[in-house]
Amino acid sequence: MSEKGLNILVTGAGGFVGKNLCAALENIRDGKDRTRGPLEIAEIYRYDLDTGPALLEDYCRKADFVFNLAGVNRPKNPEEFMQGNFGFASTLLDTLKKEGNRCPIMISSSIQATLEGRFEGSSYGISKKAGEELMFDYGKKSGAKVLVYRFSNLFGKWCRPNYNSVVATFCNNIANDLPIQINDPETILDLIYIDDLVDEMTEALKGREHRCEFAGVNPIPTPEGRYCYVPVSHRVSLGEIAALLRKFHDQSQTLEVPATKPGSFEKKLYATYLSYLPEAKASYPLLSHTDQRGSFTELFHFPEGGQISVNISKPGITKGQHWHDTKVEAFVVIKGHGLIEQRKIGTEEIRRYEVSGDKPEAVLTLPGYAHNLINLSDTEDMVTLIWCSEVFAPSKPDTFGEKV
Repeated sequence: MSEKGLNILVTGAGGFVGKNLCAALENIRDGKDRTRGPLEIAEIYRYDLDTGPALLEDYCRKADFVFNLAGVNRPKNPEEFMQGNFGFASTLLDTLKKEGNRCPIMISSSIQATLEGRFEGSSYGISKKAGEELMFDYGKKSGAKVLVYRFSNLFGKWCRPNYNSVVATFCNNIANDLPIQINDPETILDLIYIDDLVDEMTEALKGREHRCEFAGVNPIPTPEGRYCYVPVSHRVSLGEIAALLRKFHDQSQTLEVPATKPGSFEKKLYATYLSYLPEAKASYPLLSHTDQRGSFTELFHFPEGGQISVNISKPGITKGQHWHDTKVEAFVVIKGHGLIEQRKIGTEEIRRYEVSGDKPEAVLTLPGYAHNLINLSDTEDMVTLIWCSEVFAPSKPDTFGEKV
């Protein structure tokens, strides 16, 4: 390792995983990402199909860690699986041996290498299994640390649609109003999100990889395991994926944003879907209710209830003058100068909150209190963001007119 940190070789750097991993390593190297540290990275050597073969020797001589992500997924002829997956791995290991470099090396294999169930006899799986055994043999003879990861279905930004990821294809097609085909909506996929994979790769750089053995296609965690795995994955049916993507597609009409609970599959799929949106769909018009007092525009609805809106009040205008049984709102003036008044129903006591865009604060409207929103300016519009605890329902508005 150089004084500046690790030199890292990434083969297959132009592929889906390679692009994401290299981008993450760059952010760590450049000090833009401290969450995946502590790691000191000096150089990132990218090797791909268009890289001059002579550079491989130089990279293998200098590397402190190797991520071998190169491989063939969709060749024209089945025999190309062995050439692309086993053949290059052999070339890479021979080059490391030639340079006398016994640095740790990671190889991306596939769950198909189990050759069990529907993967029995798979040409792709056979080539990946051969690459695994080649790697294990290399580690045994050289003493180098080897990390063999069997990946299931991967998804995330920059994944190529209509290639080897059904999630990428579904995201691309639904985002672009193209049809998708589902033979059996109950089919279950084991999915790994690209950021979770990259997290595991950076842990591997620190010597904290997750090890396992396999019982069929299922990883069994064990500290001394022969294999490695990504500890965060999701089991989801094709029907569930399609339903979520259609909901994302309709956001411009429903205003409903998905549940973005940390670590949830829905949050990860939503981010993936958005990465396939064409330019014209990355923005959409909103319906504003406008009159002589100003305007009111709903921005977002939330699946568990509530919405965010923006209100514009013309100079000198008073809005509101109503109360709610259960509904709660929070007013945040972001431009202009105003007054929010609240009076408990049945009393004469008034609470007053002077608000300004120069000093944003959230003012909660209380159930059972009549409230209003007054623009104190004679010349300037007042802009207020409003959070409400429920989406407005005309059949049960929970809004009763009464002056403060």
